[in-house]
Amino acid sequence: MWLIYSSNFKVAVQKSLEETQTLFDRLISYFAEKNSISLEKTMEIYYTRRLSNLIYDGANDIQYLDYKVLAEYLQQENTERLK
Repeated sequence: MWLIYSSNFKVAVQKSLEETQTLFDRLISYFAEKNSISLEKTMEIYYTRRLSNLIYDGANDIQYLDYKVLAEYLQQENTERLK
């Protein structure tokens, strides 16, 4: 019984990691294109904003939001930080 649970847990964790990576890829690509900036600059912005930690931690299930919604949130957070 434990091995079945353990195996299912590993599959669930792997799937969650893959979904998070796909979300990250879409978010970074979309944000870079929308703001006409490089992927490197976008990643710098992303990793220095609170949003990256919220997604990583799964706070309030934020990782299930659409990447375009998250890009808007990142834009707002970035604009506020630059003021």
